[in-house]
Amino acid sequence: MESITATKSYAFAIKIITLYKFLIEQKKEFTLSRQLLRSGTAIGALVRESNHAESKADFLHKINIALKEANETEYWLMLLRDTGYISFEDYDDIQKHCNEIIRLLASSVKTTKKNLGRNTV
Repeated sequence: MESITATKSYAFAIKIITLYKFLIEQKKEFTLSRQLLRSGTAIGALVRESNHAESKADFLHKINIALKEANETEYWLMLLRDTGYISFEDYDDIQKHCNEIIRLLASSVKTTKKNLGRNTV
């Protein structure tokens, strides 16, 4: 059975791909949208990869990278909103999903660090 984080990050990747298509076809924006596509779809791929990690340390490493990608995705979304490529309404919708994934990943990192006996800072 797939984790809630895997399911949500996959659904988020589909939203990102849809937004990417809109940006390149309708807005003719190619630079920021490519960055968004890369970081937004990497989250789910890393989460999926983490499900087959070789160790807890490997799992933690992959989830940490997924968290970084999610934060980067949030940055690209903010830039697209603030430069008028996406509406505030569209931003709010997709950002809510991004923020939920960030919370799930951060919780996973914290729990895994605790289980490994590492500092959570």
